[in-house]
Amino acid sequence: MSIVDLEPETRKEAVESAIGVLRQRFGENLVTSQAVREQHGHTTTWLPNEAPDAVLFAESKSDVEEAVRVCATYKVPVIPFGTGTSLEGHVNAPLGGLSIDTSRMNAVVEVHPEDLDCVVQPGITRKQLNAYLRDTGLFFPIDPGADASIGGMCATRASGTNAVRYGTMRDNVIAIEAVMPNGELVKTASRAKKSSAGYDLTRLLIGSEGTLGVITEITLKLYGIPEMIAGGVCSFPDVESACNATIMTIQSGIPVARIELLDTLQVKASNAYSKLSLPEQPALFVEFHGTEGSVTEQSDLFGEIASECGGGTFQWATQAEDRNKLWQARHDAYWASLGLRPGAKGVSTDVCVPISRLAECVEATRADIEENGLIAPIVGHVGDGNFHVLVLTDMDDTDEDARAEGFVERLNWRALDMEGTCTGEHGIGQGKRKYLGRELGEESLSLMRLVKSAVDPYNIMNPGKILA
Repeated sequence: MSIVDLEPETRKEAVESAIGVLRQRFGENLVTSQAVREQHGHTTTWLPNEAPDAVLFAESKSDVEEAVRVCATYKVPVIPFGTGTSLEGHVNAPLGGLSIDTSRMNAVVEVHPEDLDCVVQPGITRKQLNAYLRDTGLFFPIDPGADASIGGMCATRASGTNAVRYGTMRDNVIAIEAVMPNGELVKTASRAKKSSAGYDLTRLLIGSEGTLGVITEITLKLYGIPEMIAGGVCSFPDVESACNATIMTIQSGIPVARIELLDTLQVKASNAYSKLSLPEQPALFVEFHGTEGSVTEQSDLFGEIASECGGGTFQWATQAEDRNKLWQARHDAYWASLGLRPGAKGVSTDVCVPISRLAECVEATRADIEENGLIAPIVGHVGDGNFHVLVLTDMDDTDEDARAEGFVERLNWRALDMEGTCTGEHGIGQGKRKYLGRELGEESLSLMRLVKSAVDPYNIMNPGKILA
């Protein structure tokens, strides 16, 4: 019987029993205060906060194993928690239960420079990992903007600004160790670069959003820090011109490391928040990695394409401090956007379409925003055909709230009609479940449900996410 089928009073009794056992074992590491519970149900989006009944600050994989076994015994939900930066309600606890916070499991277990890989615990963030790796001459490239935990990045199949060159988490995880719903610890693969040994359990867990297990260790690919990095900003007369420059860059085979779009409204917000002085026009932030010769060649080729598409003067940033300021401004786009309308709530959503449909999709989205009188800046990892929209809305205004929801729904259907996806990197969580059937088909959803029920027959792992 699934926990969903249990009566509320029965679930409450089970939770109280489980918390009693867990408190005896973990003492002060188990917290039930209202503030901490709400923090672990918090989402940086429009979905309501649904707090767990308790939070366990796990310190080792054995802690996770023991906690999951207790929850399995009492059929209590388990919600894995990294840093809480996900955007579709992934860490909410609609049925209560235990949030397992892995932030204290933040060690680098091993680094193998000669093999270009490392083994880490799930709670380490990408910035902590790269700070640790700096003296080795290696780095981990996946950069979703937020200083997310590596475990959370695996669970949500994160990508970000570097994905156009280095791929996403799916491409950069070699192996995963996870505690399954019965409390058993499994490892999905060895450190070998290729294998034909059985089902690809690594890819099964990447993007599973905590619905199949709790990740306790990850083996990652690493890359050499480039000899030279050059970046800059180029303004365009309109969004379509910027998108066309992106499309031509990708189709020309230029190995650009990052290529990010900011529309006019986002540039205005970033100028104010990050103290930039960019022309208030759509802009592309770009970056190239490689040797001095290759970076110069790539930059020149991109400059020619940008000019052909109507781009203005390129503002280059080759010094590390200048590049960091530029990319910090891009990463702060969410907070900068909130300054456009103080007091408004930001409804963040993203889609991804084939690169050939990017300009069409972004232009149609821009027109939809204007037609409905909404304030909604656009940014995007456009080298992958992925872009984000942050709708700034007054949730107390019923009419405006309805217009915002209608816009988000049309955006998702538009992307699907263009053979894209309803989520380029935010994940499904609670917020995008209704689009998944249209995107993948009911047959695929039925197969996912079979996998879920086989691995997690009592539905204790992050219930209410991905599958309705």
